[in-house]
Amino acid sequence: MMSKHKCLAIIPARGGSKGLPGKNIRLLHDKPLIQYSIEAALNSGCVDEVVVSTDCKEIARVSGQAGAAVPFIRPDELATDEAKSIDVLKHAVEFYEQTQNQFFDVIMLLQPTSPLRNAMDIKEAYKIFLDHQADSLQSVTLSGVQPYLLREMDNGRLTPYLKGEREHLRRQDLKELHALNGAIYIVKRDLLINGDTLIGPNNCGYIMPKERSVDIDDEFDLKMAELFWRQSNHKESLQ
Repeated sequence: MMSKHKCLAIIPARGGSKGLPGKNIRLLHDKPLIQYSIEAALNSGCVDEVVVSTDCKEIARVSGQAGAAVPFIRPDELATDEAKSIDVLKHAVEFYEQTQNQFFDVIMLLQPTSPLRNAMDIKEAYKIFLDHQADSLQSVTLSGVQPYLLREMDNGRLTPYLKGEREHLRRQDLKELHALNGAIYIVKRDLLINGDTLIGPNNCGYIMPKERSVDIDDEFDLKMAELFWRQSNHKESLQ
């Protein structure tokens, strides 16, 4: 993919995780979780630099071996549960600009907990971003939940979460909705740094299938990822 824009892919990987200890380097079929995202970014053909932002030396070591740049260890204040993703991204961008004299037009956030997102997903998402001259883009998957079907339970009493005429519509009469799957975020550098946001006025989406949209937060998610990984690779071996 030819593009005059320079793109920096940032993979944030904190050492601490309450839901799944050491999850960013837990093995998924003999490969550390974070390695899937690093390889997908490197193989996408649309990223100029893949950097891992981490506070953990072991994650840094594994990431470097997988081909990512790890030119800094993330400051402690950006490695807490309260630290915001935007601040982590801005720190990485400013590191490159202020210490490496490297400047990027587009910033891509790739969560290491989305190992089934592949190089083609990244390439297609970036193409949509460029073709639409977008300010930002997020990957999504078809939502299995309609907000008008949600209910609140209070002392055994069930009431609609959203009030309105649509709460009585049949499921097939409701519009298809998409949910963020956390796999890919793309944003213009200036919007991130100056606007302090990942979502701009011209915002686009890239639809991913549910089987590649697993976001690993606990052991159950990891088992789901293993299941979908096996199914995907079984299909490929039959082709």
